[in-house]
Amino acid sequence: MSQDTLLQSVKSLRISDFDYPLPDEKIARHPLAVRDACRLLLSDPARRIFHRSFAELPALLPPSSLLVCNDTRVINARMAFFKPSGARIEIFLLEPSSPADYALAFQAEGACRWECLVGNLKRWKEPSLSMEVTLPDGTKATLTATRLGPLDGNAHEVEFFWDAPGVTFATLTDAAGKIPIPPYLRRDTEDCDATDYQTVYSRVKGSVAAPTAGLHFTPAVLDNCRTHNIEMQRVTLHVGAGTFQPVKSELIGEHPMHTETFTVSLPLVEALIDTLRSGRTVTAVGTTSVRTLESLPYLGHKLMKGDSDMHVGQWDPYTEDAASIDTLQALETLRRHIAALPAHQLTATTAIMIAPGFTWRITGAMVTNFHQPQSTLLLLVSAFLDRRPTDTPQWKRIYREALDSGYRFLSYGDACLFFPAKDKCPCR
Repeated sequence: MSQDTLLQSVKSLRISDFDYPLPDEKIARHPLAVRDACRLLLSDPARRIFHRSFAELPALLPPSSLLVCNDTRVINARMAFFKPSGARIEIFLLEPSSPADYALAFQAEGACRWECLVGNLKRWKEPSLSMEVTLPDGTKATLTATRLGPLDGNAHEVEFFWDAPGVTFATLTDAAGKIPIPPYLRRDTEDCDATDYQTVYSRVKGSVAAPTAGLHFTPAVLDNCRTHNIEMQRVTLHVGAGTFQPVKSELIGEHPMHTETFTVSLPLVEALIDTLRSGRTVTAVGTTSVRTLESLPYLGHKLMKGDSDMHVGQWDPYTEDAASIDTLQALETLRRHIAALPAHQLTATTAIMIAPGFTWRITGAMVTNFHQPQSTLLLLVSAFLDRRPTDTPQWKRIYREALDSGYRFLSYGDACLFFPAKDKCPCR
């Protein structure tokens, strides 16, 4: 099959083929009290299904494998301002625009600008809105939001000012905002979400949604991974609001994938090269880690061609040019590039679409949750489990059995450990 034919085939996929019945009572509203006590559904290379506990994960991973986690931290992205009339205007932080760097934006003092979603926008007639914020030391600060203008989609640029010298925007959001739990939980944010909706290894602020496959990990599980000689490396991909964007088109080719920013380090790329070269397995924790890892060969290939645009487009993996990529050669090029960068880190963006027909280059196993019907995340899972069309896709068998067996679904639900079919190469 030519790459052009493959691309057209992928674009012709119907999202209705990735639907399943999800009763409301199957959606977990809160996590279990003990994170690693959740259930773990295992789909092995022979397409067999087993029911285990997440605490068993380290013993179920391939020996001496590499585990890649996303260490992004969810921010208090929801801030409610009130007009003198009492009308509530909610400002939802999406990503910083000035300064555009996440770390610099959170370190900003006095003012910064963000791309935001605005709830009850039609009622915001005034140039600015203000609120009084109680800081951690008990002092008060006034935070003012000024709407500057519309951006692409439904976003608006908002400039924030505050009158507390030496106070960073990170401190203000921690004090004034709330964790933005997923809308399908159908409840208000609770105090427990501030802890429950963060992974134990989260450290880099920037996400408006958690990389939920990582929520099951505990210090004990991580220690057990080390006992089993499983190396852990981190990526940072800040999950955007687009992760909840429904697929409104019938054909996948008509759905615009959202763009997300990620950062990778030199040690990560070196570990990937060593793992793949030795034939060991790279296990990605969550779809955000998958999207980051599978974007890397395309960035390396761009550098090999003299293209310094560090963005992976939605359909880049399905082009004729992509078919010629040598993964290890591309990663080596990327390694040399990152080694020459300050702090030995690369920040890039990706809008990669991973759907059935995708060529997997790095990910050999995946830890993930149960995803929403008709979502791009379900497309990714389907592409991973079945590298060729089958009469009954493995994801359908898995989800049917999970529903029949009482698994808990979505962000606060149970986990999965997936391997591709044994007769397919995990990378190229």
